[in-house]
Amino acid sequence: MAILDGKIALVTGASRGVGKGIAIELIEAGATVYATGRTIEDLSYAAEKGFALRCDHRDDQQVEAVFRQIADQYQRLDILVNNVWGGYERMVEDGEFTWSRPFWQQPRWRWDAMFQAGVRAHYVASQLAAQIMVAQRSGLIVNISFWAAQKHIGNVAYGVAKAATDKLTADMSHELRDYNVTVVSLYPGLVRTELVMLAAAWLDLSNSESPQFIGRAVRELATDPQRMDKSGKVLIAASLAQEYGFTDLDGKSPRPLTLDEV
Repeated sequence: MAILDGKIALVTGASRGVGKGIAIELIEAGATVYATGRTIEDLSYAAEKGFALRCDHRDDQQVEAVFRQIADQYQRLDILVNNVWGGYERMVEDGEFTWSRPFWQQPRWRWDAMFQAGVRAHYVASQLAAQIMVAQRSGLIVNISFWAAQKHIGNVAYGVAKAATDKLTADMSHELRDYNVTVVSLYPGLVRTELVMLAAAWLDLSNSESPQFIGRAVRELATDPQRMDKSGKVLIAASLAQEYGFTDLDGKSPRPLTLDEV
């Protein structure tokens, strides 16, 4: 069903994983989707029914060019999904798994990666999207975040970056509320991304989610006439599935995780 027919969406970091799943789901729902990533070949799926744009979200000029293209072609933007994230690269250095080191032993580049290609990238894209959405007095901004904002998972920088993303959501929603622009943080569960499936033999995937599952959550938010009630909040994809009544691609309904279970 083309329930998003006529809607214009931008999904950042859509080359693979969660971002790709969200972009595919929005395309299938009828939206015109701009999908960005650093490797244009990985975005070929979006070219047939949308736009595949090479963009390094650490470079403001490249990001501004994306928004200029959207404004020139459609003069509107209905959905922004801030998914781009640089924090999972190089978990292993010189044969050693450094991701879980205590903060005083962490490489400082990891902090910079999480903020430059994560929090700051979300902030810049939201700035540019807000200029369009405020003028049209409508819009939805979804910041993909995670439970690390609420408990220690992996390392200190990871938690601080995700907490910053959730604070970004809360404060942006405050300033955008009078313009009917919804801003939410959205948490996935265990997603069967390409990297996760490489380790499938060592993981319990019985309560996992396809990459498109969280895309269905975005789809439902985009069509919810009461979505402003959720603005500024942290939402769980599996909880939204229960509220809106959608399932995963296989017809299953992943169970929402609790903080203790994460």
